[in-house]
Amino acid sequence: MVSYKDAGVDIEAGDAAVERMSEHVRSTYTPQVLHGSHGAFAGLFLLDYPRGILRRNYKSPVLVACADGVGTKLDLAFRTGKADTVGIDLVAMCVNDLVVQGAEPLFFLDYVGVGKLRPKTVAEIVKGIAAGCREADCVLLGGETAEMPGFYPNGHYDLAGFSVGVVERSRLITGNQVATGDQLIGLASSGIHSNGYSLVRKLVARKRWKLKQRIAPLTKPLGEVLLEPTRIYVAPVRRLLARYRRKKPVHAMAHITGGGLVGNVPRVLPKNVDAVIWRDAWQPPAIFDVLQKAGKVPDREMFRVFNMGIGMVLVVSRFFSESILQHFCAQGVDAAIIGEITKGRGRVQMRKARPKRR
Repeated sequence: MVSYKDAGVDIEAGDAAVERMSEHVRSTYTPQVLHGSHGAFAGLFLLDYPRGILRRNYKSPVLVACADGVGTKLDLAFRTGKADTVGIDLVAMCVNDLVVQGAEPLFFLDYVGVGKLRPKTVAEIVKGIAAGCREADCVLLGGETAEMPGFYPNGHYDLAGFSVGVVERSRLITGNQVATGDQLIGLASSGIHSNGYSLVRKLVARKRWKLKQRIAPLTKPLGEVLLEPTRIYVAPVRRLLARYRRKKPVHAMAHITGGGLVGNVPRVLPKNVDAVIWRDAWQPPAIFDVLQKAGKVPDREMFRVFNMGIGMVLVVSRFFSESILQHFCAQGVDAAIIGEITKGRGRVQMRKARPKRR
């Protein structure tokens, strides 16, 4: 007699994983989550109740949704045995995409696919996801864990995330207000975030670096630096938008993911302007210099692959740029004016230095 467990699927381990992760999931709940959501076939989220978000804040609400993953950064998690930080990455890659439209994240769902289900590892992943959700002030409403023996190598897994937010239609940020004279404000990244890791892994292999190795001028072991989770910008950006509720000084925002500054900023530009970015306006974290020297990677390629120290760009009215900088400073987020909007054709122009003004 052959059982499901003989085929590689352990139902008891799945039940144990659900039990381990439940406390992390429930730590994100708000009154809008209907009781019984955890373990149900679908999560239940109440959009409108006596003090609900829609009745309180929105007259013409628009739902905003997105999906993303962590990519080959997961390989470093497998090699180090550290599974919680990639859960934060998973949330960040989604909710940062929501907030650039002006949206407030409501809830998040995850998918975890594994070859062999290890309850402790899955619980660590979900612990990180829950931490990211709490930071983004959204609910971890549900998810799915799938054990697929023989499909993933032993000890490997894949992650996907899905998030839904809401924004008042009149407060949508689409980029249609961007005009010449606007300034670009860059928000510092926490490191590489979750893009470009296929190149990172190739460079690490070429140099035969060990993940526990300390490489000058890095102040932490290489593995810790490479696994630094993606910064979540939701709270400081949402506070900024609330501060200017009666005005719209923020004309566009871009989450700097795969494609870097040159690939993501044009996504929010009208076709009659260019974004001029001054490369001397900020200092990229040391890890980028370490990687570039390791592979003799050209500058152009570095800026096409990595965020180079800027995780989000805001296009703002020049009349508000200084007060917006002060806002982010007060929120503990490093920010700088890194460029300006000029006449053009919807592209990014990288310049070595800020022009000298007379």
